Amino acid sequence: MPPPPRHRATGRVTLADVAQAAGVSPITVSRALRGERAVDPELVARVQAAAQRLGYVPDPAARALASRHSTHVALLIPMLSNALFVDLLEAVQRTLRPAGYQTLIGVTHYDAAEEEQLLREQLQHRPAGLLVTGFDRSDATRALIAGSGVPCVHLMETSSAAGVYSVGFSQADAGAAMTRHLLARGRRRIAFAAAQLDPRTMQRLEGWRRVMREAGLYAPTLEWLNPAPSSLALGGTMLEQIAGQTPAVDAVFFCNDDLAQGALLAALRLGIRVPERIAVAGFNDLTGSDQMLPPLTTVRTPRAEVGAAAARMLLALMRGEPVPAPVVDLGYELVPRAST
Repeated sequence: MPPPPRHRATGRVTLADVAQAAGVSPITVSRALRGERAVDPELVARVQAAAQRLGYVPDPAARALASRHSTHVALLIPMLSNALFVDLLEAVQRTLRPAGYQTLIGVTHYDAAEEEQLLREQLQHRPAGLLVTGFDRSDATRALIAGSGVPCVHLMETSSAAGVYSVGFSQADAGAAMTRHLLARGRRRIAFAAAQLDPRTMQRLEGWRRVMREAGLYAPTLEWLNPAPSSLALGGTMLEQIAGQTPAVDAVFFCNDDLAQGALLAALRLGIRVPERIAVAGFNDLTGSDQMLPPLTTVRTPRAEVGAAAARMLLALMRGEPVPAPVVDLGYELVPRAST
């Protein structure tokens, strides 16, 4: 069999090539591959067989240009190494894919300049919608979102600003809830230990500060803030340092479970009894937290639910359907376990 014809400029099989192989017009190929009912079933079968034989892959950019309707949704997330954002991403894709949309993923690495560049690149693909994480970004990126005319939903945080769509929960309130839990367990010297220091971590810090100040127990020396990436190893190092602090700390609220898990492993290695000597708490209820020794007290965050709800909201916006509520607060759950 001779090799399939190729478009001279790109080398890819075109819709016209499929039409020639099937003995029909290009418009018939387009309608048949879109599944339009008006096309004769025999023609549909012939077109599909030709497309499969030639290895034809539709060009979504060309289709969007011709129909003025894109099937791409741009999604900007800070990290793919964090299970939190993997859970969110999977929920978004499970919701959008059955509706005919694909996600165009950009990883910002918590860098405002990188986020701006990624958004500029993604807008060139004429996405049907945008999903972005939080609200902390450059003025230029805000202007790009506002000027794009593309529906946008913000993830993991909420805002009551007019014309803004968001799905998430209050990071500050969740941080405050964990701090109150530790106080209720009789802890008074409660340290807050954080890495990465992204906007949502700093909001949890504010929740801890608020409760500690209300209790008259706040001290700047209880803040352990490290801009390095969050990890098990760093959590272990931080616990060892905090355990040597004077006056003694009797609880540590880690901003993320991986730090707290590393702290529990270090405590076992160093012979530091948890929670008798020092209580340990985390955030996000990541995989394995319930299997630690002792099991880790944490805050369970609804990242999969956030992804699914945000995707549903965006689908309504892209379809021009009414959105019942522009702000959806999915809350959080305090999960007490034996580490506190």
